[in-house]
Amino acid sequence: MIGIAWGRRHPLAWLLDLGTRGYEPNDRRRLNIINATAALIVVSSAAYALSYAVAGAHTYRWIIGINLALVAMALVVPAMHRINPWAGGLLIISTEIPALFSLVGLLGRDSGIQLNLIVGAAAAVFVFGRTRPVIGLATVTACFGAHTGAWFLFPVGAVAVNQDFLAQLYIGSAVTVFVLIAGLTYYAFRLVERAEAATEALLRNILPQVIIERLRARPDEAIAEAFDRASILFSDIQGFVSLSKSLGAARTVEMLNDMMRRFDALAVKYGVEKIKTIGDAYMAVAGLPEPVHDHADRLARMGLEMIEAKNAVAARFGVSIRMRIGIASGPVMAGIIGTHKFSYDVWGDAVNLASRLESSGEAERIQVSADARAAMSESWCDFESRGTVEIKGLGPLETWFLVPRASMAATV
Repeated sequence: MIGIAWGRRHPLAWLLDLGTRGYEPNDRRRLNIINATAALIVVSSAAYALSYAVAGAHTYRWIIGINLALVAMALVVPAMHRINPWAGGLLIISTEIPALFSLVGLLGRDSGIQLNLIVGAAAAVFVFGRTRPVIGLATVTACFGAHTGAWFLFPVGAVAVNQDFLAQLYIGSAVTVFVLIAGLTYYAFRLVERAEAATEALLRNILPQVIIERLRARPDEAIAEAFDRASILFSDIQGFVSLSKSLGAARTVEMLNDMMRRFDALAVKYGVEKIKTIGDAYMAVAGLPEPVHDHADRLARMGLEMIEAKNAVAARFGVSIRMRIGIASGPVMAGIIGTHKFSYDVWGDAVNLASRLESSGEAERIQVSADARAAMSESWCDFESRGTVEIKGLGPLETWFLVPRASMAATV
């Protein structure tokens, strides 16, 4: 069955999606416009058939028949989408042009029926656009030829029509043309706006807002900046391989998804920029792309809540999860890396140090560097010296464990 509605949907949305399921988003938007066109044809042609029937069913029987045939054609359009993504549009064009031309022949040019052919030119642009320029140009040419041909060939129609009724028909045709073009244009632009909104939401999930704005303003300009003061956080689950084996693939993904969603919410809460996840590892920074004075405090508070969030996930899945966190502060560089599947990344000595602090740390604790400790406010936390630790690639460094005070721990 074509176009079966899934879930609770608005009737109009269900109607416009008929026959489009399974197509790519771009094709679906184009088919939505074709369905909107078909729906407008059903309404207008049915209204015309009714008006002719009231004016004189026998006199206008051929005209009524053509309009009813157009209604039947438009109702079939969604089914044509299942044959080919272009079948519905071609069906409308191949029937509308000869039908409207024939109606002018029956009623004469004073009826204004030929005005409806102008809609064909607009519809061709919306339906075919740049993807099928030859078909689009052929449609516009055919509509123009039929429009001008009808004017010169049929000054008087084959059916005798009262002048008052002709004037009524002309006004009706003009109103139909205006409504169809305005409706199609509005709907096409609305689809474009929805697509842009979806793209914007996707970009916001990948890049910081200020970086998106810079890319829009100067798309060809490389984005790379140096920041004098920023803080970096790395977290990682201890013994993740064995944990994932015990959970199995499906539950491991579910667990990680739950955990990372909670971490992402904390990043939003503290105004921290998530950089990336690599498996069970999570990386975030504070102090860029927009500098803030409390960058280290933000990450420290977030780190403490990450441990609580992790505990909630562990309880939900009935497993034990032990996590290490490292935080370092210092100068860093940040920018867009790559041209394919690019990302906003951060690098520098402080980044490397934060990663090493995580890997050399202890489970359930947050290990911080000297610069990070100096950047944190001691009004809400204490520090436990770990002494000098051999940091891979950096040599012996003094580090500390973050210890929240009782008042802070109670609020986390």
